[in-house]
Amino acid sequence: MKPREVIAMCREKEVKAVDLRFVDFLGTWQHFTIPVAKLEEEVFEDGIGFDGSSIRGWQAINESDMLLVPVPDTAFVDPFTSVPTLAVICMVQDPITREDYSRDPRYVARKAATYLEGTGIADTCFIGPEAEFFVFDAARFDQTANQGFYAIDSAEAEWNRGRGGDGHLGYQVRHRQGYSPVPPSDQTLDHEVASAGQCEIDMRYQSLVRMADQMCLYKYIVRNVARRHGRTATFMPKPIYGDSGSGMHVNLSLWKAGQPLFGGSGYAGLSDLALHALGGILRHAPALLALTNPTTNSYKRLVPGFEAPINLAYSQRNRSAAFRIPMYSTNPVTKRIEFRCPDPTANPYLAFAAILMAAIDGIQNHLDPGEPLDRDIYDMPPEELANVQKTPGSLAEAIDALERDHDFLLRGDVFTEDVIRTWIRYKREAAIPGPLMLGQTLAKPEVRQCLQARVLRALTLRGHPWPASCRQ
Repeated sequence: MKPREVIAMCREKEVKAVDLRFVDFLGTWQHFTIPVAKLEEEVFEDGIGFDGSSIRGWQAINESDMLLVPVPDTAFVDPFTSVPTLAVICMVQDPITREDYSRDPRYVARKAATYLEGTGIADTCFIGPEAEFFVFDAARFDQTANQGFYAIDSAEAEWNRGRGGDGHLGYQVRHRQGYSPVPPSDQTLDHEVASAGQCEIDMRYQSLVRMADQMCLYKYIVRNVARRHGRTATFMPKPIYGDSGSGMHVNLSLWKAGQPLFGGSGYAGLSDLALHALGGILRHAPALLALTNPTTNSYKRLVPGFEAPINLAYSQRNRSAAFRIPMYSTNPVTKRIEFRCPDPTANPYLAFAAILMAAIDGIQNHLDPGEPLDRDIYDMPPEELANVQKTPGSLAEAIDALERDHDFLLRGDVFTEDVIRTWIRYKREAAIPGPLMLGQTLAKPEVRQCLQARVLRALTLRGHPWPASCRQ
């Protein structure tokens, strides 16, 4: 779509306002709105100024002036506004140099796609995420000087079996039994494994940047549809103790000149190139999780049981492995790698870009993924299971891994050292808020590290939800 076509659509749909949207460093959509009369063709070239100092992880107050430049082919009419409104995703630029802003996550994703093409390996990376979420009837939480609590509710939840009153008819779903029951037990129909209203709506694969755009739109639609019906939706990985969590399995494949590159005669019908890509993602998985699983709550989901993909291995059918090769079809077009660790709190632009960069590293260095894990993980003896590498046990461990292993992200200037350092700094504060504030007054680094480690162990008891402090 061209700028003049966007303006024509505004006239056709009788649009009154234009919502300029961009994603902040952590992956949340931000916006401001202008009258439709201000949307002229020049805006798609010159941009519109805004204050970037209040955006998480962005500019300091002394460099706050920035530009939003609308991307015309992302425009759509927002179905949730009372006033007819056109929404359009924007690029972020420096108003003086007119360079794209290095901390704009969408710019990072664009650079990753460009870098892939420049390597000659492929010209397109297709991404297909499977983002799960919960729809609750109510959600309350607070943290004050004298108390802290959270409370959620769902008419479908097992804990409501004994509640009296109207509307309780005994159709509640038992924990971990919500994958396939039909209504009236499944009141939201698009259900997943957990109870209490867990859902999943899969999207057809798209190119990397476009899919990241669509993931932001997906979350926006889910939350607003839930709100329209007097409910609330959350993409939190582990909102319910003792039940399955919400993941975002990421399916990846590479194509060149319209032809799939992952189909072949190797294991599970994969090509050598696909196995090397798998080897790269597997090699860098601990570091990737700092971007694909970026909250403390993410690691309440990555615990033994609940089909949690905590084993850094691959398999053609084993869902306890971090990587699965779907076997529904032998058609080369369908061949892909499913990375099962990520969850929907991830910034999709950074997460998809990082996964692609790990795959490219594996291809360029012919990394061997090792032997597959096709056995039932729960029947393996402890001595054998001990040899299978596990995912990091906490956000802090994943951040440490990213700090050690991020050179592959810097190639082609896709991620910059500044972007990595800013992410690490921001996420360390999220993982261990108290010690970092105290650490400003502690002179000895070893004392600060010891304190952080002690508090971390207290905060990240596996299997317990931690909703209030890790929402994005």
